[in-house]
Amino acid sequence: MYGEITASELETRLREGEKLSVIDVRERDEWQSGHIAEAHSIPLSELVERLGELSDYEEPIYFVCRSGNRSGKACDYLSAQGYEVVNVLGGMLSWPGDAVTGD
Repeated sequence: MYGEITASELETRLREGEKLSVIDVRERDEWQSGHIAEAHSIPLSELVERLGELSDYEEPIYFVCRSGNRSGKACDYLSAQGYEVVNVLGGMLSWPGDAVTGD
């Protein structure tokens, strides 16, 4: 089981200066077209082979994608592995804040 947060709630918390671990699981082209400035990119297709990188992040780790579907899959998998994770409902389609383009 894992937590959920709306994109608006996440944006508010980041804007207020909270230091949160945010991972975007969209593919590279999607990431480059616009992502949350504080996020890090680990595409869902690479998640299993990049699991070791998750120790670099403070838990809970917030996962975002385009709509909340792929990030939900990541959360399903990672919560079963014992990680404390939170799915961002609505994903980038619901993101009310600014988005950074490129790498």
